[in-house]
Amino acid sequence: MKGEFWKKYGYGCLVALGLTVFTGYALLDSFVIPRPMETIVESEDRQGAVSHEAIRESDEIKPSEELVPEEMTTEEPEYSEPVITENSYQDQHISIKINTYREEDTDIYVAEILLDSAEYLKTALAEDTYGRNVTQTTSEIAKNHNAILAVNGDFYGARDTGYVIRNGELYRSASGKNEDLVIYGDGTMEIISEKEVTAKTLLEQGALQVLSFGPALLKEGEICVGVRDEVGRAMNSNPRTAVGTLGENHYVFVVSDGRTRQSAGLSLYELAKFMQGLGAVTAYNLDGGGSSTMYFLGNVINNPTTTGWKDSSERSVSDILYIGY
Repeated sequence: MKGEFWKKYGYGCLVALGLTVFTGYALLDSFVIPRPMETIVESEDRQGAVSHEAIRESDEIKPSEELVPEEMTTEEPEYSEPVITENSYQDQHISIKINTYREEDTDIYVAEILLDSAEYLKTALAEDTYGRNVTQTTSEIAKNHNAILAVNGDFYGARDTGYVIRNGELYRSASGKNEDLVIYGDGTMEIISEKEVTAKTLLEQGALQVLSFGPALLKEGEICVGVRDEVGRAMNSNPRTAVGTLGENHYVFVVSDGRTRQSAGLSLYELAKFMQGLGAVTAYNLDGGGSSTMYFLGNVINNPTTTGWKDSSERSVSDILYIGY
């Protein structure tokens, strides 16, 4: 009897069972299983980060070389190991030199960067996830992305407004009163007002990164903050993080210590004046205070202060700006 029933109805029972299981999973997936927040707009030609080893194994062709059919290739392209010192890094695509300055009773760390392509200037999110209250230290995020050099970003997760475009993806288009830094695919930087242009338009114009903290420090080489300008209710002298451009694919990352007996910190005007002295054409203030951190080849090289006057303790942040593959 059972055999006859199975022959007659067994297949239908299996189909019904499969549909029930699939429907149950779909409901769980929609309403119960956690998922990272999705981007608003996803750009074309998205590239994921790859390890240094993957770059070494890839077939690299310089723009000036003619494409050679794979079957005609007789030799693997040469790979030269990077030349690394305590304060520098040099390979065929990336050059970094770090210097320490002492001005305004403050230690200031400057990373001068030369790239042969803006593709090596990147951003990364804490936990690789866009969202509020998702944080890691700058060094943790940097290590997770094989960063050569990194500084903290704009801590977008502490605010509900301000454009967020990272590596060509639009995450947040809610505008505020911000002056934003735009880094385009060709490596150029521009300061924009969120009142004057939408995030979607910036994406369509080729923006790879948009950071919304500010204010702008330099425009066309001229200081654009006043002596008494400050971020919110911050103190006049603080640890600071800033980024600027000196020319084509030629950048500076700047981090100053502060709030310690060793380093008083900088005002926005002092920071702008310092970056002007470096020769920066465009310069922009990122999140500072306890967030200010510079990471280089596995080490934090400044002295972050999480709260008050406490030395050498990194604050967890939402994001980083970094150099790497």
